[in-house]
Amino acid sequence: MQPEYQTSSRRQDVESIGHSGTTLLEKEHSPVDASSLSMSPICPAPLCRQFWKAGNYDSGLIYKSSSKNGTSFLRVHPKFLHSNATSHKWAFGAIAELLDNAVDEIQNGATYAIIDKMLNPKYGTSALLIQDDGGGMDLEAMRCCLSFGFSDKKSKSAIGQYGNGFKTSSMRLGADVVVFSRCMKNRKLTQSVGLLSFTFLTRAGLDRIVVPMIEYEFMSATSKWTSICSEQHFVNNLSLLLQWSPFSTEEELLKQFDSIGDHGTKIVIYNLWLNDEGKMELDFYSDPEDIRISCDAESGKSCSRMSVSDLHLANTLRYSLRAYLSILYLRIPENFCIWLCGQIVEYHNIANDLKYREFILYKPQNGGCEEGSVITSIGFLKEAPLVNIHGFNVYHKNRLILPFWSVVVGFSVNRSRGVVGVLEANFIKPTHNKQDFEKTPLFHKLEHRLKEMTWEYWDHHCGLIGYHATKQLRAPSQDSPQSRKKHATAKRKNCDHQIEPEILKQKAGLSVNLPDPESIQNPPATTITSPLEDQEMVLLLKENKRLHARCLEIEKKEEEFNAKVTLLRKELKEEQRKYARLLVQSAVLENSKREHTVIIV
Repeated sequence: MQPEYQTSSRRQDVESIGHSGTTLLEKEHSPVDASSLSMSPICPAPLCRQFWKAGNYDSGLIYKSSSKNGTSFLRVHPKFLHSNATSHKWAFGAIAELLDNAVDEIQNGATYAIIDKMLNPKYGTSALLIQDDGGGMDLEAMRCCLSFGFSDKKSKSAIGQYGNGFKTSSMRLGADVVVFSRCMKNRKLTQSVGLLSFTFLTRAGLDRIVVPMIEYEFMSATSKWTSICSEQHFVNNLSLLLQWSPFSTEEELLKQFDSIGDHGTKIVIYNLWLNDEGKMELDFYSDPEDIRISCDAESGKSCSRMSVSDLHLANTLRYSLRAYLSILYLRIPENFCIWLCGQIVEYHNIANDLKYREFILYKPQNGGCEEGSVITSIGFLKEAPLVNIHGFNVYHKNRLILPFWSVVVGFSVNRSRGVVGVLEANFIKPTHNKQDFEKTPLFHKLEHRLKEMTWEYWDHHCGLIGYHATKQLRAPSQDSPQSRKKHATAKRKNCDHQIEPEILKQKAGLSVNLPDPESIQNPPATTITSPLEDQEMVLLLKENKRLHARCLEIEKKEEEFNAKVTLLRKELKEEQRKYARLLVQSAVLENSKREHTVIIV
């Protein structure tokens, strides 16, 4: 059923506005001079379209402290929106933070997230659309979303935690954002619209952050949507929304809920920022199935002139959103998918790109107390030694924080060529922009251990990719079995543990490449060995052959399983495309049916 709205006479001009709507730090409606809510011909704020210069403006106002009942209260100047957003140096990091909110909604039933381009209907310019079918927000939740420091995410697995991500990320991508959300809460179906507009605040010369919002509730008795706030409040906020949002009429504004369904959230970011060359920072046109960062894409090189390293995921993720999103999450539920420009983002597990893979257990300690345990997958990239790429992909609560983090620098980098690792470090805290970690003692210990891990792996395995191995498999020593046992026990206590391949396969579903048993050579003829040592060598060789055969068997089963998964994913993708086409056809039929009914009436 097409929703109907209870309407009344609503003034569309801003000259009669007596209230500003909802501010970020004040629950009541604070009066704002009506003349300040429209563009001032005397002192318009020169809004720069380049993000890193947009905060340099002078509103020409003289600021006075505000008080209520003799007590001073805090106001947030619009410039803070810009300075707060500068924490995001990278545009894709801002998009990822908005996507995190959709992923956190999986626990509330979200099955998809959409990232796409849309046209600003008022000016015909490009805008960024981010949408999900999660639980949605009522007006109070939207107030918290558009305020600073409020977060209702209580789950330990939730990615967001600071209550600041939406403001920093949306303002980093564009000057303005309008939010639509539909929610069922306490058996009440509501839909809300909120506007956070840097353009409005600067052009109007305001000295506080004003956020216009409106809310409707569905009345089952009349089967209509009705505004649940006062008439004057509704008219004031709607007037600001229509003046400063991309939508000129209330009908256009409310039509945005048609694609949301029964619940979900839709974010439209417009007046997108330009780069230093005056081009839009987000490139929607170079690849119709991708969003790219202008000027960074391929650095002007043609594909034929690009090296294997240039084409590798470690480099393409810097300018290709599709490449970045493919590794953004360590695990994605099967019933959830990310749509980018009309195509599903294929999940990519970096650990599957490694050969001669090993799994190393690290147990960080702080003040003598164990902080947890981390299993690190480490190995050579499949393209090694042709690629000069190395580093660790560090996740936190399933979210990628540091992609291909180079812990080895300087001249020692030659001992890390092609060595890549994957780990989830939940014992350290990420920074607010989720692009780095706080530099705590635990973080520095992890960095040092990963550096050692890289060198150890390289020294023992570089011979497998054509380099001269600096450390070979140790020949049996001349010590007694008792002394060797004591030495090995002491060494295991002082070092990290290496997980048994069989256990890890059952836990992570990953294969392990063991050295070929034929590659283990007998000791040189000059080496004197005892009969006991020879017997130990034979037993070790037999055990190694048995493990190697078992690994080959498991790897074969893994290949068959991966082939089945690939086939099922293709079939699922095709069914999803059919479902999307059917939805479009259904919507067209509903519209034509509705038009036909109106004509008959």
